[in-house]
Amino acid sequence: MRKIEAILLVWGVRDEVLEKLPVEGFWLYGEYDFIARVDFANEREMEEFEKTLRKLINGNTFKLMPVKLSAVKREINGEETVALLESVKASVP
Repeated sequence: MRKIEAILLVWGVRDEVLEKLPVEGFWLYGEYDFIARVDFANEREMEEFEKTLRKLINGNTFKLMPVKLSAVKREINGEETVALLESVKASVP
């Protein structure tokens, strides 16, 4: 199972929308209105979260950027292996 760590940036929305976001983060005053670090158990959970955001935030005024992917160590045929471990650089709009 892969764990995904991501950064959520939101801009161009009213305070009422920010109050309804299902994550804890920081309100910003500038180009972006909100930033949060979000952890997901897998890609499916991240996709479901993104769908929730699209319903809450009308328009495409958020960016969910994966910054770290990792995997659980498993023992296969007596050997310990790691399926995936990487960092992802993403550009901010």
